[in-house]
Amino acid sequence: MWASRGLASKHPLHRTTQAMLLRQLYLARYAQGQFAEAHRLALQASELHVLSDVIQQDAARAKHALGDVDAAIGHLRLALRQAPASRKAFHWWTLGSLLFVSARYDDAASALTRAARWGTRDKPLYRAHLALAKCRAGKDVTNLSSVIAQLEACPCARGYGRFVLGQLAHQHGRRHDARKYLQMFVERTRRARGAQRIALAAELRIARATLDALNPTG
Repeated sequence: MWASRGLASKHPLHRTTQAMLLRQLYLARYAQGQFAEAHRLALQASELHVLSDVIQQDAARAKHALGDVDAAIGHLRLALRQAPASRKAFHWWTLGSLLFVSARYDDAASALTRAARWGTRDKPLYRAHLALAKCRAGKDVTNLSSVIAQLEACPCARGYGRFVLGQLAHQHGRRHDARKYLQMFVERTRRARGAQRIALAAELRIARATLDALNPTG
């Protein structure tokens, strides 16, 4: 409501203020499930050239929610071209994550390799996700125990890291750990606010499917 009122102001708005108001309106529409309108707002905000890479990632989330994976990938590639060095790793990881949940594992591994190369604080997460993509692509990964241990010791093991840890533990035959991490991820995501829960819908589906495989008798 306040974003709409601000955008309707009769007084001229600074470009940055206008972009941030559009983004707040985008976030509201996205959380409400109005993904086409959210995408339109992201495109409108992108014309202001404020935080352009962040806005492109917003547009990608809306397109992914609409089921248009290729368009979402296009927005993320634009984000990468427009991002400062400090956000390159995050955008490569987001692209890799999208490709992973779309079962395009070789492409995911390529993007996640770049995320790991650019990464700093969250490098253990990117490396673990890369190992997972390689496993799903049918490639040999010989250091899974080390990759898992490095992520477990890192603060980024919380949140999304639990999804990656659970999937990696499953690949490694560590059923108890896989069940533990995936249950934590599912519970945390289930309690998340609307926008975050929507953004993690594919990972939530994959986590639940893995848990079903680990608990075939229910």
